[in-house]
Amino acid sequence: MQVREDVFIMNIVIIGAGKVGKKIAEQLTAEGHDIIVVDNDASRLNTLMNAQDVMCVLGNGAFYEVQKEAEVNHADVVIAAAPQDEVNMLCCLLAKKLGAKRCIARVRTPGYYRQLGFMKEELGLSMTVNPDFAAASEITRVLILPAAAQVEVFAGGRVELVEFKITENNPIVGNTLAEVYKKFKIKILVCAVQREGNVIIPDGNFVPQVGDRISIVSNHEGAEQFFKKIGTKHGKIKSVMIVGGGRIGYYLAKQLIKLGMDVKIIENNYNRCLELSEALSEASVIHADGTDHIILKEEGIEHIDAFAALTGIDEENMIMAMYAKTKNVKKVISKINRG
Repeated sequence: MQVREDVFIMNIVIIGAGKVGKKIAEQLTAEGHDIIVVDNDASRLNTLMNAQDVMCVLGNGAFYEVQKEAEVNHADVVIAAAPQDEVNMLCCLLAKKLGAKRCIARVRTPGYYRQLGFMKEELGLSMTVNPDFAAASEITRVLILPAAAQVEVFAGGRVELVEFKITENNPIVGNTLAEVYKKFKIKILVCAVQREGNVIIPDGNFVPQVGDRISIVSNHEGAEQFFKKIGTKHGKIKSVMIVGGGRIGYYLAKQLIKLGMDVKIIENNYNRCLELSEALSEASVIHADGTDHIILKEEGIEHIDAFAALTGIDEENMIMAMYAKTKNVKKVISKINRG
């Protein structure tokens, strides 16, 4: 490991040059780290090398010879982001045996996710990443706080960063933040305000205006009390319709059911519907094409509190989300894969 200008430069091997691997390589390269990417698709590697300053190794990342060629034995971190969970776990197990200091595996299958504690210890994993579970958790947080446009969590979920937009008739408009704290006696910190494309770090004399996007930091209870006191709680979400029964849809439904919400999943793959019905007995699972507006109307889209379009096709998700908006659904969420 080298040190340049007080910044630690690490040797990082990324196995898998798909969307996730490519994005990780892009971000880590921008930070100045030395990156080697392994994939068995030559066209992917050529595209990556033309776009980024990375070294590439062609081959199966789960093979000993390929990992040796990628100098895994000298790696500070190995990130296994191949499409298959089993391949990622095998890559990390082999990399650890070869001498890699830290190994991170992408693991998305629910069955594996339930035993991650055991797997991390036995396979020597430093960390596991489940982007589908993370996406579902973010959606859940937004549904718990309907007034929020975005919610991020820190300190193991004990602290939340919540972003929301100031609308007309909001009682904090026209008051300084010092007056808002004094009037509502709220335990939050307003850490940033976006106004007309500019980011402002406010002090006690700052006066919020209609259209501002405000970011606050608090624990969950504090955030809930804040929205309740300023009258923007938007009503509790009680019923949710999910179109798309993939991994994100599964994780989301499971979390919402635990919160006592009524969940309906619309999925066009019959076999997947059977799997979801067995795994989520409390949810209503409908075998139908959720992109059909007639189906959505028949299944009661006009009477639900929240709608989530989570299919694998961005365009369909956006169209369904726009349709849900025309039906005055309180909270509408659309999954977009492409940046």
